[in-house]
Amino acid sequence: MKTASLFTGIGGLELGLARAGHGALLTCEVWEPARAVLRTRFADVPSHDDVTTLEHLPDDTELLTAGFPCQDLSQAGRTLGIGGSRSGLVGHVFRLLDRRPVPVVVLENVSFMLSLDQGAAMNHLARAFEERGYRWAYRTLNSQAFLHQRRERVFFVATRNDLDPADVLFDGDTPMPELKTNLRSHAHGFYWTEGTRGLGWAPDAVPTLKNGSTVGIPSPPAILKTDGTIVKPDLRDAERLQGFPADWTKPAEEVGRSSLRWSLVGNAVSVPVAGWLGERLATPHPHDPARDLAWPSGRKSWPRAARFDGTERYAVDIGALPVFLEREPLEQFLRYPGTPLSVRGTAGFLSRAEASSLRFAPGFLDAVRRHLSLQRGDAGPALAA
Repeated sequence: MKTASLFTGIGGLELGLARAGHGALLTCEVWEPARAVLRTRFADVPSHDDVTTLEHLPDDTELLTAGFPCQDLSQAGRTLGIGGSRSGLVGHVFRLLDRRPVPVVVLENVSFMLSLDQGAAMNHLARAFEERGYRWAYRTLNSQAFLHQRRERVFFVATRNDLDPADVLFDGDTPMPELKTNLRSHAHGFYWTEGTRGLGWAPDAVPTLKNGSTVGIPSPPAILKTDGTIVKPDLRDAERLQGFPADWTKPAEEVGRSSLRWSLVGNAVSVPVAGWLGERLATPHPHDPARDLAWPSGRKSWPRAARFDGTERYAVDIGALPVFLEREPLEQFLRYPGTPLSVRGTAGFLSRAEASSLRFAPGFLDAVRRHLSLQRGDAGPALAA
């Protein structure tokens, strides 16, 4: 399909869709570091700089995508809801659809949207599409189906042609393989900036890559390696953990600080998830109605997957992993050395962790203490035999 993209970012959706055979007609992105990436990586695609001044979509648009801003919806953000100044920009999607209805629309956002304000954001989106004659379906998808990153996002597909959005999204349901924590056999990712209420602990994976601060202070996760050292991944590996080639965001350095690249990567759509979606758009698989459940009433959040068939809404019983691809261990995947977690960062995390009531994997805090001693220069081998 011929695609127009709003809130394009660095083109994760577009790159994945292109790998599945879909072609971009237009990108629209306001942040200059992201625009610098698009100018290089999608040099032949016309680009607009501000959705609020975009008057219309290309006449031959068949698919409209919008990874609209999540700052007002995210648990890590301001949680102002769909009416916040940033996330409220999704209203321009409907302004443009009212000028030219597009057969297929794909939206992407954080899974917290399902519960924020008891699902008010989802209800707003669903009603807006229903009023315009669209069927819709959405599903929470986890990037860990394809990559060493645990990252859940909601993908919302709306159609007003013969394509049933349920046939696009509800293909494949794979359980997460059991991987028990073993500090000697594989690496573990965690948030070193946490330690009081949560950890983001991820065996053989990293927790969700974050966008960092708005002024470019990065917030990468930490990785405890099997030798007991703790590193922050190299930015190029962070790009790869989102499915991009290494140095995909390098062009952003032409217009801003290199640290802003972390925000670009943290905001992006995981490329292989977009690729899977693109393949399903091209070759849909019939939805099994046995997965349908009665629409829940009185809930404080929306289901993790659901659909609207033009008449009725249904919850859908399906997980977040359509597949689980075979992969090398995280420690072998990492191509670049990474940066050892600093004395200050390690000590701060350790003090929070020791004062908290969290339960940690056996040996984890000992490994953190050894790493801290190594960084201070007052210890022997990082991991005792």
